[in-house]
Amino acid sequence: MKSEYRQNRLTGEWVIFAPSRRRRPKDFVREKQAQGQSAYDSGCPFCAGNEDMLSEIVFESSSDNAFGWSARAVYNKYPALNPEGDTIRSWDGMHLGANGFGSHLVLVETPRHDLQMHKMSRSELETVIETYSSCYAYLEADPKVMLVMIFKNYGASAGASLFHPHSQLVASGIVPKYVRDREREAQKYFDELGHCLLCDMLAFELVSRERVVYANAGFVCFVPYAAESPFELWIASRRHMADFRDIRHNEVKDLAEVLQWSLKAIAEKLNSPDYNMTINSCTRYKSNEPQLHWYIRIVPRLTTRAGFEIGTGMSINPSLPEADAEFLRS
Repeated sequence: MKSEYRQNRLTGEWVIFAPSRRRRPKDFVREKQAQGQSAYDSGCPFCAGNEDMLSEIVFESSSDNAFGWSARAVYNKYPALNPEGDTIRSWDGMHLGANGFGSHLVLVETPRHDLQMHKMSRSELETVIETYSSCYAYLEADPKVMLVMIFKNYGASAGASLFHPHSQLVASGIVPKYVRDREREAQKYFDELGHCLLCDMLAFELVSRERVVYANAGFVCFVPYAAESPFELWIASRRHMADFRDIRHNEVKDLAEVLQWSLKAIAEKLNSPDYNMTINSCTRYKSNEPQLHWYIRIVPRLTTRAGFEIGTGMSINPSLPEADAEFLRS
């Protein structure tokens, strides 16, 4: 099979698909290193009972379980950004800089040390999503915050330093170029056609069905046409929403179902690989704009970016999205 280029309409970036380098789906399954299976670890700061190791608790979802809580958020002890200061830019000769203003929370997804997200019940995932939403609103309340990024690093190669199930939220006083470029691509598409790009993408994928792996009344999970890496998944709402904050209670249930299925499929089919998950929502002042649509992106760590990717910024994916979707559906 010949190689081909595909464009990611959401970012404008091109991806090279090289089927000649393709391996069988089973070849992407990596041997998983043994992890702690105990429900409690005396040295883990996130385990229930080890609160003396934690920084300030910002938010807690109450529960009738033995611990009294089901999910909680704390300030990161080693934050990427700090809430002190402002967002004023300053010049250093010809170079532009700014204070490292922002906030950095860790969301502890469960009191149990061994209950990873792909093993959670649907109700437990609903609690995590609701806690995401509450913490998102808490950080966004600061008018100096321009962007809130929710993300999860699972496994050492994905950047996780602790095994206990957790996610992170970083509030930034600056909008990164990558995020702004994504918004500009959506704006360009809307200006030309009068439609939301992701709404149109979802409609096309639901008709094609080639890359859809799971869907319910509220959300659709699919392998994007120009996936940058093998088994990359996007989860998007059928209802147009620019801002993650606008998710409704019934949609939390639908999202929990789709997220549960997606993470289980990755864990079972690919032997629980390391992965990164991000919730890509709009930036400040964009929540009511018709061209933007929030979505979740899940990227299993199955390949390594090498010289060509680093030098050009263009990804090479040896696995076709249609084959990946079929493998996960099966």
